[in-house]
Amino acid sequence: MANQQKWKVFFLLFVTMFLLGGIQNTKGLILEQVQHDINLNMGQIGTLIMFFQIGFLVASLLTGYFTDKKGLKIMMLIGSLMMAVGLVGTSLAFSVLLFFGFYLIVGLGIGSMLVSIITVIPTFYKEKAGMMFNVSNAMFGVGMIATPLILQQLFSHHVSWRLFYVGIAIIVAIIILVLSSLKLEKAQGMDMQLSDFVHILSQGRLLLVIGFILFYVAAEAAFLNFFPIFYSSLDVAGASAEEKMVTAAYVISSFAMLFTVGRFIGGFINLKLGDRKTLILFSLFSLIAIIASRYFASQFVYLFMVFGFAMSVLFPTASAVATKLTDKSGSTMGLIYVASGMGGAFAGWLIGQVSQMYGVSLGFNLIIAFVAIFFVLTFFIRENPEN
Repeated sequence: MANQQKWKVFFLLFVTMFLLGGIQNTKGLILEQVQHDINLNMGQIGTLIMFFQIGFLVASLLTGYFTDKKGLKIMMLIGSLMMAVGLVGTSLAFSVLLFFGFYLIVGLGIGSMLVSIITVIPTFYKEKAGMMFNVSNAMFGVGMIATPLILQQLFSHHVSWRLFYVGIAIIVAIIILVLSSLKLEKAQGMDMQLSDFVHILSQGRLLLVIGFILFYVAAEAAFLNFFPIFYSSLDVAGASAEEKMVTAAYVISSFAMLFTVGRFIGGFINLKLGDRKTLILFSLFSLIAIIASRYFASQFVYLFMVFGFAMSVLFPTASAVATKLTDKSGSTMGLIYVASGMGGAFAGWLIGQVSQMYGVSLGFNLIIAFVAIFFVLTFFIRENPEN
């Protein structure tokens, strides 16, 4: 890669990850506004989230395959264009049907952009993939922390969520312009047959890592989605419902902050320990942290911050391990994000059902089970086929 192209690669990688983190973590704030704007009921909001998840899953699977087959630049352009169209269309939608349709396109765009941009790492930074996965995902975390604060400030000044989405679409347009000027060698788009993709699914070592990622994402998504509901159900020294929700919001923000700090330093931890030791030690750390945090939830709720730090390095490190087990990096990243989507959807459905039947506290405890499962899986993961 020529020196003059390096800044473009860094721009695309880090700005895109920041942007995607921000969009992912503002969905709840946006949908609360949309609910009143176009008169959505809770059932429709649930369906809307499902549409988004379907778009993300489909794009994650297909983008990985076509990145290997057609090339990285083409799929990055397609994902960016879908993202821009979806955001602009959503901002202009004043009916439920139109909003559903364009929100599906947003999901497709996010899935496509995430898989294709992450494929930049094993393409350009093969030897330092673990470190770069951690640093790039740290930018995703920065977006998760900063963008909700920016959005809340906009709302406080009576700026519509529609203008916010238009602003994001403008940033995506800048990404498209930079991407259009990026020169990538044709060799970076591999001639992959469908049989090669099917072959990846038959690799037991790789599927083990994919299983780890599925349960990891189940635990992470379940915490972020259900912690506010769980904490509001606790009897916390006579605190009112409003006070508990404020505390829950601060805990989520603190979780994301330490999570992001962990991502920044995780690259250096990975270089020091290696992929396998990092997975084992930080999975154990996560299990201890979630058990202790759950036990002391009423007295020392900010212990959940430690859980965020413990979880921070696991996803990017596991992603690096997965890409080392095959030369089809695009399809591998597609499978990783499909597993991510399945993990989040599975956790949401299961905890929701258990909470409905047996109470919120028992449902929330399933997070401990998810962490325990991926901790056990780390003992069977190897960094490469020779080990």
